[in-house]
Amino acid sequence: MSPETLVREHTVYACVMGSRAFGLATEESDTDVRGVYLAPTPLFWRFDKPPAQVEGPEPEQFSWELERFCELALRNNPNVLECLHSPLVTRTAAWGDELLALRGAFLSRQAHGTFVRYAGGQRRKLEADVRQYGHPRWKHAMHLLRLLTSCRDLLRTGELRIDVGEDRERLLAVKRGEVAWPEVESWMNRLQDDADGSLAASPLPSAPDHARVQDFLVRARRSSALQEI
Repeated sequence: MSPETLVREHTVYACVMGSRAFGLATEESDTDVRGVYLAPTPLFWRFDKPPAQVEGPEPEQFSWELERFCELALRNNPNVLECLHSPLVTRTAAWGDELLALRGAFLSRQAHGTFVRYAGGQRRKLEADVRQYGHPRWKHAMHLLRLLTSCRDLLRTGELRIDVGEDRERLLAVKRGEVAWPEVESWMNRLQDDADGSLAASPLPSAPDHARVQDFLVRARRSSALQEI
């Protein structure tokens, strides 16, 4: 079975991500589609296993096999977690509905470490651009501010919300290069400090619910196997 067929025929969940999901879209924004497909269980009985992820078949489309998606979400990978909280869901099947219902099981205080590490790597790239060109890539600076805001609010409330809401215009001003880099740096520092300070009292559990997620995955695999036999 080709990767394209897996995505087209076995996707259980798909959503729009990027600026459109974040409430930051402009006329020039792409439509980034992310999805999860459930590869038929008998494919795993072969030497040649199904792919863990597929780019395409449409432009700006990327999908994960269900197990790989769950693995990354249990590690509190920011990009994967945000997919489960997109306000723009475009497709769900039975197992996709259950995956959405399960999204709270992936969240934990471990998100602080993964979000902060990812943000740190992105910030170092921005600082390198400033040293080389005198300014950062402003679009990337905007998205880093958005990510740090999501991290702070997740730790404070226990809920991951990805739409920027009232911060939209201020963030778009950053994207347009209308906010001086020192001011952007100061904003990032405040968000980082707020996230760090919210960790100890966060309502999130210390670790994700691995057992609950594993039960879900096993049931999905078993159901697929029985359908194919």
